[in-house]
Amino acid sequence: MPLRRLKDYLDSNKIKYVTITHSSAFTAQEIAALAHIPGKYLAKTVLIKIDGKMAMAVLPASDKVDFDLLKGAIGNENIRLAYEHEFMDKFPDCEVGAMPPFGNLYGMDVYVAKSLTEDEKIAFNACSHSELMQMMYKDFERLANPKILDFSFQSML
Repeated sequence: MPLRRLKDYLDSNKIKYVTITHSSAFTAQEIAALAHIPGKYLAKTVLIKIDGKMAMAVLPASDKVDFDLLKGAIGNENIRLAYEHEFMDKFPDCEVGAMPPFGNLYGMDVYVAKSLTEDEKIAFNACSHSELMQMMYKDFERLANPKILDFSFQSML
């Protein structure tokens, strides 16, 4: 069961969380609708490459990454979206595209959009396309130790 590693990690750190099961969905907005969570409260994990090194950009499901803002905030022009074939083997305990925003579990830096820090709770994919996990944002921040930057904009879906 892919979720086991994540649950063990949260349990060992005494984190309170809720698991939400929903029918299979593959886009963040679709997942938010199925789970009855506004898109701005659901975090999506976007894999990026910075100087060839994999990292996570975590932002509200309703937003998109502004790569110009991200490059400026990090101070590096060599940033791009990672291709699926570059990361599909990096998350052996997760379905492709359903990785949780805990880069520290996978040896990756985590960059969180400032807009995501404004809410009390965070919900995110829990290693599958049919399960979410919800927890207090402050607990997520303490465990994942992300760099908080302004790099996203609201998508007009």
